[in-house]
Amino acid sequence: MARTLVLDLDGTLVDSVPDLASALNRLMAARGLAAFTRPETAAMVGDGVEKLLERAFAARGQELDGAALAAFSSDYAAHAAVETRPFPGVAAGLRALAGEGWRLAVCTNKPEGAARALLSALGLAELLAAVGAGDSFPTRKPDPAHLLATLQAAGGSPERAVMTGDHANDVKAAHGAGLPCIFAAWGYGGPAMAEGADAVAQTFPEMVVIARRLLAP
Repeated sequence: MARTLVLDLDGTLVDSVPDLASALNRLMAARGLAAFTRPETAAMVGDGVEKLLERAFAARGQELDGAALAAFSSDYAAHAAVETRPFPGVAAGLRALAGEGWRLAVCTNKPEGAARALLSALGLAELLAAVGAGDSFPTRKPDPAHLLATLQAAGGSPERAVMTGDHANDVKAAHGAGLPCIFAAWGYGGPAMAEGADAVAQTFPEMVVIARRLLAP
């Protein structure tokens, strides 16, 4: 059975906060609400678009409504790859693993349409065996069923797979699914979110080395 690496998207594969913050602030401006800084936006990322907006509206003393969610989703999908870029070493690392026969997959709480559009725009989609997004299955992270469904779609097995992510949701999903988890310290989650991870990588290239070690042939 081939080895499989399942990766979170925002904060792990790509630095998407610039475009998320821009879309969020366009929405805030349309509602007459104060903008958010990029660090403030990063702190709200990790549980999907709806949670991001719920947190943003709550921070401004407002409640999220369906129209705002729809407006943000449409706007962001059209501008998801303006400033968003892969983190250093991502493309080379993924290509190296693919060349070794690894299956690669993304498991994200981001909506599937936006996730696939972003991955395609950045030239990463062609390297992936599957994309399990926030609306791809009935469950999503931290529910391990989301990770297991993504893994199944990629043709992998829990016994020969590892998860990498920058959020506590990734660690919880991995452990619930019986996979080792590498915490992406270069991402948006703070050190506290690494609790329980099997390893911590400071850079994507270091993560590749750790993944090889955890799933030695």
